[in-house]
Amino acid sequence: MAATPGLVIFDCDGVLVDSEPIAIAVLIETVKALGVAIGTEAAYRDFLGRTLKSVSAALAADYGVAMDDAALADMRARLYARYQDALKPMPGVFALLDGLERPACVASSSVCERIEISLKLTGLHERFAPRIFSATMVERGKPAPDLFLYAAREMDVDPAACVVVEDSPAGVMAAKAAGMKVVAFTGGGHVGPAGLEDRLAALDPDAMVGDMQKLRESLNSL
Repeated sequence: MAATPGLVIFDCDGVLVDSEPIAIAVLIETVKALGVAIGTEAAYRDFLGRTLKSVSAALAADYGVAMDDAALADMRARLYARYQDALKPMPGVFALLDGLERPACVASSSVCERIEISLKLTGLHERFAPRIFSATMVERGKPAPDLFLYAAREMDVDPAACVVVEDSPAGVMAAKAAGMKVVAFTGGGHVGPAGLEDRLAALDPDAMVGDMQKLRESLNSL
């Protein structure tokens, strides 16, 4: 494998863009329209950071909500419409990328379409394309290491030379399983409502940071 200066792998939702509160709100509204009320706390606990396919399966198994293809398409359309109105890049992310001294890519549990829309709406797409990887490209999603290992392989970087920036417990576990260093990012609008800080700390990431300036410092030290 060719020698490289290492690689920073960014999750998208909740790290590069502050999208998780929007996604959870749309999910709650969609399920309510189908006749089932899910509280905000339960929604964050059960569905945060999961693919639409896994959300659909969990809704069926745990809440008895059957979402056919039409219902899933409607939820996706409403999510993207809400993104048009409300999605923002994470504060400080452009300055972070400007000062990054290593190659970087995106590796997200979202489908390619959602990642592309999120990055284009927030002006981040040109910073990463074509170095954008989705869980749809691998057999197993997070917390399995498949996606991060795939990204490292495509970028021709040894996994041990990679640092992952993640906001979810599943993502932190995936990075560790891949043999990569990991920074838990707690600056997203969903971290407080989801009660994530204690759960992330319990996984013993290499660092935990709450804003992009501190993230830059952590990345420079790892």
